[in-house]
Amino acid sequence: MMMWNEMSTEMGNVTTVQEFTLEGFPAIQHLGNVFFFVHLLAYLASTVGNAIIVTITCADSRLHTPMYFFLSIFSFFECCFTSTVIPKLLIIFLLGRQTISFPACFIQAFVTVFLGAAGFFLIAVMSLDRYVAICKPLHYPTIMNLKTCFLLVTACFTLAFTLITGPVVKVSQLSFCGPHVIPHFFCDLAPLIHLSCSDTSSTEMLAFVLALVILLTSLIITIIAYSNIAVTIVQLPSVRERQKAFSTCSSHLIVLSLIYGSCVFIYVKPKQTNRLDSNREAALVTTVVTPLLNPVIYTLRNKQVHQALRETMCRMKISR
Repeated sequence: MMMWNEMSTEMGNVTTVQEFTLEGFPAIQHLGNVFFFVHLLAYLASTVGNAIIVTITCADSRLHTPMYFFLSIFSFFECCFTSTVIPKLLIIFLLGRQTISFPACFIQAFVTVFLGAAGFFLIAVMSLDRYVAICKPLHYPTIMNLKTCFLLVTACFTLAFTLITGPVVKVSQLSFCGPHVIPHFFCDLAPLIHLSCSDTSSTEMLAFVLALVILLTSLIITIIAYSNIAVTIVQLPSVRERQKAFSTCSSHLIVLSLIYGSCVFIYVKPKQTNRLDSNREAALVTTVVTPLLNPVIYTLRNKQVHQALRETMCRMKISR
């Protein structure tokens, strides 16, 4: 049931929305139980897979390298991101409870946008790490030391928080006097801006410029890094080495294409009121598909991780 509360103010005939209704996927709502189990399995698989990456990286000293350090942070981001969005979607599918309070909605919007922005900056850092490792191997231990890794991760957090806080606060201060139905399965800035009864032209432009800066900065760094990596790989003398390197890079680029493509489609539009319905399908890629693919493509296909996982499981059996 779509329920919402309104609180009349003493200043004129204005009402303030106290709850929003997440529309979810109305076209398939009659198949709620089926989609509940599908998304539950995907959520559990992605959470367990990313949690395994974090655990194995911390437990095995052989994986205490910059590459796996960044991968473990990225996996932690993915766990937090999906846990912010998917549980509410599961409740919508299973119980049909679509309402979300005003504060909870903006907390969800802030966390998802913050983690998304930090994730893009981290992707750029991971690309630079691979560039230094492949293109400048002799200088790699000196450049990518432990202090540098911590500083880069801290910079990702700080930059994302600095860029995101202002726009989210600005959107939360808009007037919401109805309608209250968000055409999405989680609270995001674009549909919230669309629901406001204030003048949102400056807010829309701010959100557009911000998304453009975050996505393009990360994308340009990633493209430059992988372009140099590709040139270096082509110059490798062994055909087997080239095939192995290209196989790894192509897997990474598939995930990056899904992430960047879906986010550009969702956020890089001057008029955020356009195509909100289609944003839901694109958002499923970033909230369900890529978190599920990341453990497989980035780490679980790696022989070092397989060996570390087998040894950890053996130690657990022996300890019993």
